[in-house]
Amino acid sequence: MAQAPGGKGMPDFAIERGCAGIVCGIDEAGRGPLAGPVVAAAVIIDRRRWRGELRQVLDDSKALSRELRESCYRALFACTRTGAVCIGVGAASAREIDRINILRASLVAMARARAALGVIPDIALVDGNVAPPLPCPVKTVVGGDALSFSIAAASVVAKVTRDRIMRGLAARYPGYGWERNVGYATAEHGAAIRRLGVTAHHRRSFAPVRLAISGGSNFLALLDSGAPTQAGD
Repeated sequence: MAQAPGGKGMPDFAIERGCAGIVCGIDEAGRGPLAGPVVAAAVIIDRRRWRGELRQVLDDSKALSRELRESCYRALFACTRTGAVCIGVGAASAREIDRINILRASLVAMARARAALGVIPDIALVDGNVAPPLPCPVKTVVGGDALSFSIAAASVVAKVTRDRIMRGLAARYPGYGWERNVGYATAEHGAAIRRLGVTAHHRRSFAPVRLAISGGSNFLALLDSGAPTQAGD
């Protein structure tokens, strides 16, 4: 595996050690993009069997390069074969995001990820400050992906899974640059929406996409403004 960047504290099991029983970490990826699903992962780590390089490298997915994220992703799934790690993945589509809003869709994806585990943990540690509807107690942890190994692992699985989905969609919808921007609001993506129109995977409830559909002339200015992307958020 590649080496982790230095200079900052790494996640650990301090929060997990304060919990009784089976602990599950949950995180999502893809709340901000203009296109594609929001993806969540749920990860249970057997701390007694958590060994090797992965323990020194795993971090919040946002702090890792693509190479390191992919390396950690492969290592985590390798651990599922020995029973040291259990992983569930869930998603909510762009259509669902448009229907119920991105926050609720993120919580739905988290609930689906937990269900995909096939077991009900004794407690779920969820990144953020809003608890998804789960059949177990939930502890929300703001910035949890930088604090908890379980949440950090979930963040990596969710991010890599979503990026792979978007790169797969890029082959079916060429011209939007999804193989590079994975659906986020870049100048390349914005120009492609104006030139090619929107796809079934664009989030029509997000302001830049709505504006593009309506033919608004200040579409690119909105992308650059940092304005809220979805009504009601």
